[in-house]
Amino acid sequence: MTRTARQWAADAGIAALATGADLGFSVACARWHGSGHGQPDPFGMLLLGVGGLALLARRRYPVAVLGVVLGATLGAPLLGASGAWCALIVAFFTAVLRGRRVAAIASLVIGYGVSAWGASAQAALLLLAALITLLSVAELSRALNARAVADRNRREEAIARRASEERLAIARDLHDVVAHSISVINVQANTALHLMDRQPNRAREALTAVREVSGQALAEFGAVLGALRDTDGFTSGEAPLAPVPGVARLDELAARARSAGFTVSVAAEGCVRQLPAGVDAAAYRIVQEALTNAVRHSAGRSASVLLRYGDDELMIEVDDDGAAVGASSPGGRASAVAAGSGNGLIGMAERARSLGGTLDAGPRPGGGFRVLARLPA
Repeated sequence: MTRTARQWAADAGIAALATGADLGFSVACARWHGSGHGQPDPFGMLLLGVGGLALLARRRYPVAVLGVVLGATLGAPLLGASGAWCALIVAFFTAVLRGRRVAAIASLVIGYGVSAWGASAQAALLLLAALITLLSVAELSRALNARAVADRNRREEAIARRASEERLAIARDLHDVVAHSISVINVQANTALHLMDRQPNRAREALTAVREVSGQALAEFGAVLGALRDTDGFTSGEAPLAPVPGVARLDELAARARSAGFTVSVAAEGCVRQLPAGVDAAAYRIVQEALTNAVRHSAGRSASVLLRYGDDELMIEVDDDGAAVGASSPGGRASAVAAGSGNGLIGMAERARSLGGTLDAGPRPGGGFRVLARLPA
């Protein structure tokens, strides 16, 4: 495991503190028991120093470091230096936090057995209580650390999921804006080229429509890109200047399709009311994509858009009089988008599902193609 500079500094600091505490404790004990003139054995002190320095490798080799520190702590008294437990406590906690619980408990048993050998019953009981408390604190720390790691992982997964959902939403918006506008522009440009010499007035009308549609497309395209790269406007609370697409703008969609020579009617049934923002935008995009498919891929010349307002849902029905040309919709039936990639129907279905609705698309029994969406309202 690669350690960062901060981790190296932390490990070095902890090792230095633990080593200094153990050595200082050993010196203090030697002077206390030696009436102020005793000195610990240098070999015992060296053994304690080796145990403290071993803590530098505790992250990568927790079990091995625990064994080295345990041996140094228990061996130092045999060489004339009083044993101290600071480095051993650090190594023990590291082993527990790293999930090496068997090794950690084994070190407690070994340490207790050696330390309690020959001690009084009262001292043995006090040592046992101290070790049980140490184990309890270590287990509590391990549980809290595991919970913190799990919370961090959940936050990272939520961030990644939101980013993925935002990318899909942006892709759908770009597809809807570009596909619809380019379809109208393509039809009008072909009309202008066809009528350039014979009917220049109609050609001029077609080119005028191309200019208007391309301008609207650029504005919507710029709004989508602006939302991606804006670091001042949206973060400072300013609202976008362009109106958010909604069913109130369906007449504009119909007008664009009509300018391409495609007859479109828009009607509503039920109690027309203000829709939630997400449903309003999704309804607009679904109708936009359905009309785009009709203009680009069907052999018909007309389409109808019907919005049915129910008590708790909005039903969107878009019919055209063209013939399906053989691709498959999300429901597995023939679709009028055979000439395209099929992303349009997938995007419409994703929009509906994201709101808890449904979308069905396929050929009508009497001819033509139908897109039927139900959105909670």
